[in-house]
Amino acid sequence: MAGIYIHIPFCKKRCIYCDFFSTTQSEKKAAYTSALCRELTLRKGYIGCETVETVYLGGGTPSQLSEKELSAIFNTIYKVYPIAEGAEITLEANPDDLNPDYIRMLRSLPFNRISIGIQTFQDEILKLLNRRHTARQAIKAFEDCREAGFRNISIDLMYGLPGETMKTWVSDLNQALAMKPEHISAYHLIYEEGTALWKLRETHRVEETDEDLSVAFFTQLIHTLKQNGYEHYEISNFCLPGYHSRHNSSYWTGKKYLGCGPSAHSYNGTSRQWNVASLDGYIKGMEKGEEISEKEELDLYSRYNDFVLTSIRTCRGMPLDKLKTDFGETLCNYCLRMAHTHLTQGTLEIKGNTLKLTEKGIFISDGIMSDLMWV
Repeated sequence: MAGIYIHIPFCKKRCIYCDFFSTTQSEKKAAYTSALCRELTLRKGYIGCETVETVYLGGGTPSQLSEKELSAIFNTIYKVYPIAEGAEITLEANPDDLNPDYIRMLRSLPFNRISIGIQTFQDEILKLLNRRHTARQAIKAFEDCREAGFRNISIDLMYGLPGETMKTWVSDLNQALAMKPEHISAYHLIYEEGTALWKLRETHRVEETDEDLSVAFFTQLIHTLKQNGYEHYEISNFCLPGYHSRHNSSYWTGKKYLGCGPSAHSYNGTSRQWNVASLDGYIKGMEKGEEISEKEELDLYSRYNDFVLTSIRTCRGMPLDKLKTDFGETLCNYCLRMAHTHLTQGTLEIKGNTLKLTEKGIFISDGIMSDLMWV
């Protein structure tokens, strides 16, 4: 089984924190859709003959595409690839795009999962972030998706936002729980160099959340969602039982995936590829049928590091028998040796021949994964 990720780079306007590849050149959507369908066809051999069990349209803002453009993409996918019955097919969407007519159109297409980028229910913070929607629009979009028949809805939240307090964060969590989404992704705000948010901090117009408050936000997140029946199955992801993101989980379990569109990444088990981060370069390359990606062949140590990064971040943890089988006794012993301090400190544990983060370890997971990697 394999997955397909499709990057839709178009946005009406850019959020101040975003460093993903995106553009406001909406007049190029038709040319881009044609190029995307061309890439899907040209690269059909990348994942071999494996059946596709997940398709994920991310961005950017995929909900900026029209019915005609989305239909062209699906016509190509279903013509070129074997799609599993019951495949998970996700659209990322902005709340203000999800009016009832647009949602009805989505229901006529193969989408069975919607991921709504809400971020916060605080209108003042939404305005600062340059988001296009209000809290009320976000709630209404969710309700309309539910009324239209979507039974697998994910929402994105952010914490550590400028001006955020524990009171507003608790309010956001309570509002999210009142909506009862099947899945919640929650990410700490990152000040990426080159973004508008970075510049605001550098000129002292916003202040970054201090570490103690960030930890308190994360603690509140974990405990609140767990108490309300959500499984904490990956560092930033929570779901009701049976509703984990099958697509994102494929990244963490080493399954093959094809990434199409500018800046999209692909992985086939032995190599990684990433497309050019240029809309015009991508379109022109596809029109000529030229290579528009770079490639990295993965040696044993690179694959080991990927295994550490993807397995430790999940609730499943790292299966030690697979570690030894796939990477040999030397790397297995190295991993356990590097894990020793964390096992002693109680930030890692071994349960049933699986190396896992403890709740204490989740808070310093980046450092733990770095320690386990081969350098």
